[in-house]
Amino acid sequence: MGIRIEKVDLPGIGFRHDLVTDSGRRISVVSHRDGERDLGVFDEDDPDECRDTIALNDDEAAALADVLGASVMLARLTSLSDMATGLFTEQIALPTDSPYLNHPLGDTKARTRTHSSIVAIMRDGQVIPSPTPADVLRAGDVIVAVGTRGGLDGLARLLSNGPD
Repeated sequence: MGIRIEKVDLPGIGFRHDLVTDSGRRISVVSHRDGERDLGVFDEDDPDECRDTIALNDDEAAALADVLGASVMLARLTSLSDMATGLFTEQIALPTDSPYLNHPLGDTKARTRTHSSIVAIMRDGQVIPSPTPADVLRAGDVIVAVGTRGGLDGLARLLSNGPD
């Protein structure tokens, strides 16, 4: 079954987007004209009855979107590597003594040196997808990379020790 999202206009309020899951459950996001938004969970037995609503401020909505987006992105990367023999996805914690700490990602020249691609940086519970060479590496960063086993091992060495 494909993903089904329904949009419902709510006169005087805004609009509602309903996601209907494969199991028939309904989850809604109500976007009010004033910028407020609510997450709605519908009754399992009566899909027309909203069982509970949760008001979300901007930061909470962004955090929820990030969490859902990050988990989907990582799952898709994992399934990609499952389909491609010899291709792996790995999370590499940036060492606290890395020579690249507080330097732009481009300084690593990781793709050229290791033939591995850095596809995301996870930082403080957030995901920076498709980081640019200008993104600065920070303490606590976890690098999400795709490559061969040898390339990913080389990337881990590069991030730890700098270029050979």
